Amino acid sequence: MARATLNGIVIAESDHTEVIEGNHYFPPDSVNSDYLRESQRHTHCRWKGQARDYGLMVDGHLIEDAAWFYPNPKDVAANIKDHVAFYPGKVEVQG
Repeated sequence: MARATLNGIVIAESDHTEVIEGNHYFPPDSVNSDYLRESQRHTHCRWKGQARDYGLMVDGHLIEDAAWFYPNPKDVAANIKDHVAFYPGKVEVQG
């Protein structure tokens, strides 16, 4: 079971994450969307495509750009479409 927590609060939990480059990508239905906040930040990976970030609102505090996802990944990364990964140092991921 992989689990993403922030200040002891479970943000995501799943037995079926995709692990790529050491990052757990959580299926969308395993992430508590109540904590997610849209971000204007985008990043690009040569082989996965363009990612969008999320901020996390926990206990009234916004953690900017704490997670990312690929809404339209390249074909080679289709298995992580809309899956959410978390930035190390901002969110603790165990699994």
